Parts: sequence; structure tokens; C-alpha cells
Amino acid sequence: MTRAQRRSLEKYWEIYGILGEGPVDIDGSFGRQVPRFLEIGFGMGGALLAMVEGRPEHDFLGVDVFEPGIGHLLGQVAKSQLNNIRLLRGDAVDVLKARLPEACLDGVYLYFPDPWPKKRHHKRRLLQPPFISLVARCLRPGAGFLMATDWEDYAHHMLQVMEAQSGWENQAGSGNFLPRPADRPLTKFERRGQRLGHQVWDLGFRWGPHETV
Repeated sequence: MTRAQRRSLEKYWEIYGILGEGPVDIDGSFGRQVPRFLEIGFGMGGALLAMVEGRPEHDFLGVDVFEPGIGHLLGQVAKSQLNNIRLLRGDAVDVLKARLPEACLDGVYLYFPDPWPKKRHHKRRLLQPPFISLVARCLRPGAGFLMATDWEDYAHHMLQVMEAQSGWENQAGSGNFLPRPADRPLTKFERRGQRLGHQVWDLGFRWGPHETV
């Protein structure tokens, strides 16, 4: 962690961070009721910051355990005086299971999660049936779950696992990946991958009844 990141973490966490370890009062944290979205594992925060800046009419939550990234994002948020973002520090599984209310989110983003490329480590991949059930628990009916990865093997794993879960609709049609969403921010990580010739696979699924969307 750099000195600037540590300083931002110490100075701004009480402003933009959700304190404690108990259930989150989202309405109280933001002071308003508008559509809300969560990014899981925001890293250095580039994609999340772009969404927060570009959609002031929406509120955003971010969860991560990477303190240098949290510190970096806090500094950027404070510099831009943004008020539609709150951060959670901890394991996403714990946050989805016990801290967020049921049916409180209008969308969840999971961009470039750790692919655990070695076969013996595949069981460590985040996108597994129990995790998908936790995501569904926090989504409102008709809300979306958007994902992206630059590992082809993981992309097909994601597609297979998601399509095997009941209650989800593939927004691109069964067996298909999404074209790259125009509103998905291009991250520093993704730009580096593009320079290396990495392809990116996008997936989009909608949870529950869809008539209201």
C-alpha cells in the first residue's frame, strides 16, 4: 500500500465506507431510494468509479478485501466529491449472505474474477452454485447479473454453471455470450489484456420474473 492509499483509507473510510460487520442499512447509508448496484471485487476501482461518475441517478456499492485498491478508490471518490458510492471491506460471500438485505439490488457486476487456471484449483473459483444463490438472494426480480472474463475456460465454466441454475435467463439466449455491453467501462486491466491479444467474454443473466424490467 502506498502512502497516499493509506492516507485515503484512514481519512475517507468513515465517510464512504460502511462500518461494522452487521446488516447494512442501505437506505440510511445513502439517504435516498434509487436503483442500486453492487460490484464484487472492484480491484483498483476503475470500472466502479466510471459507473459512479456516469450514473449519478443510481447508487453503487463495492465490496473487496484488497486494501490498496480500497484506498486508491477512496482517494478518487473524495477528489471528485461523489456521494452515490459506499464501500464494504470483506469477503463477498459473507456480505451477500448476511450483510445485505434480501432483494435490495437492481444489478450485480463481477468483472474479471480470479480464474484459478490450474485444474486442481477450479473448486476455488468464485462462480459456483452456492455463490449464485447468494447473488439471487440480494437481487430484485428482473435484476441483472453481468460478468466478464478474459479466460476462455472460465468463460465456458461461467456459462455452464449459470445456465444450470433455475430462475435465471441468459440475456443473450441459451448457450450464448453477450456482445460487449457499450456501457461496461473499459478497465486498465482489460486494456492491458487487449494489448496482449486477450479476448474478453461477457455474460448477462436476469433473475426471476422479467415483466417489470
